[in-house]
Amino acid sequence: MTLLAIGLNHTTAPVALREKVAFGPDSLPRALAQLPALPGMAEAVVLSTCNRTEIFCQSDDEQSVRHWLAQFHELSDNELNPYLYVYQNDQAITHLLRVACGLDSMVLGEPQILGQLKQAYSQARQAGTVNQLLDKLFQHGFRVAKEVRTKTEIGANAVSVAYAAVSLAKHIFPTLADTKVMLIGAGETIELVATHLKEQGVDNLTVANRTLARAQELAGKVAASAITLEALPDSLHEADIVIGSTASPLPIIGKGMVERALKARRHKPMFFVDLAVPRDIESEVSELDDAFLYTVDDLQQIIDENRAKREAAAAQAEAMVLEQVQAFATWINGLSAVDHIRDYRQQAEGIRQDLLQKAQAQLAGGADAAQVLERLSAQLTNRLIHAPTKALSDAGREGDQARLDTIAGVLGLDNRETP
Repeated sequence: MTLLAIGLNHTTAPVALREKVAFGPDSLPRALAQLPALPGMAEAVVLSTCNRTEIFCQSDDEQSVRHWLAQFHELSDNELNPYLYVYQNDQAITHLLRVACGLDSMVLGEPQILGQLKQAYSQARQAGTVNQLLDKLFQHGFRVAKEVRTKTEIGANAVSVAYAAVSLAKHIFPTLADTKVMLIGAGETIELVATHLKEQGVDNLTVANRTLARAQELAGKVAASAITLEALPDSLHEADIVIGSTASPLPIIGKGMVERALKARRHKPMFFVDLAVPRDIESEVSELDDAFLYTVDDLQQIIDENRAKREAAAAQAEAMVLEQVQAFATWINGLSAVDHIRDYRQQAEGIRQDLLQKAQAQLAGGADAAQVLERLSAQLTNRLIHAPTKALSDAGREGDQARLDTIAGVLGLDNRETP
């Protein structure tokens, strides 16, 4: 059977198609229940995120998997096939390891994909669609991803403005867990900032937005408080960190508002990050002694530098992945030998049992023990060496020196020229 990775991602398919082919919490169990019934299917894992849908499987019928994927999502083969990629055997192993390490992600080195991969594996195991090969492959992938993140800096540097903002704050405050944060806006960027802050242990969050309902919606997701922008002047002094990202055409926080906040704080420093274009915070705020203001341009420089560092780390990671692909391929190659070894041992054991039973019957019938043992040892030797002896004879008769040398080597014979 062939190891396959079949799917599409952000590089091969538009978001509209990715949405159609995604497996949600309701449809995934049904999909995992159907996959084992496909022709030639031995085992399967389904990975589905906002940026990719992939089926990792052991199957000898690639076309049936392609057709099933289209049919499951009520698409024709012609609608789906142009956007699919298919990797086989070593290429499939390489692809899985690259995905696990974040080398195939939209944001190079992002760590979320590893957790999503572990979840996909766990769900497939619960559904009973994981057997020896995929179990070993996914466990191998998890170990390689951990090693890559331990030995390289592929995930150590911020490459998004939201993450860069939080990373910058970490360099300014001894610990973010003790800080109070004011988030201005309630859009996607601010939500991502809030998520990163929660991961750093920040519990004291306030979301300020033009509409209170939207602020409360985001606040509910990240266990924060919610206020309107009108209430901001009276609350700003409570914040150690202020991060803004709105679509306002005019600044929301001015120099005078910050001056009043600093006075109320007895000039305890405040850290401002303005992620908005146009700006949410007046540039004059940076003139104040105890106010430290960074704009999206400042962060972009950090991001560009960090992206270069990640790309250098990615080169290291690619080399590590290649090495581990070879290691796993070697293990797979060894599987074919396992079956032959088992069969050979069973054959030898069958010969032994057959001759032993005959010897025991002879002894029970009163035959001389020495003669029985002599006959047993001779028959056992003849039966065990029959197949190798015939193989040597055939190779010699056909003049196949290479095969003759191979058989002799397997049997542990000295190398000697055939006369």
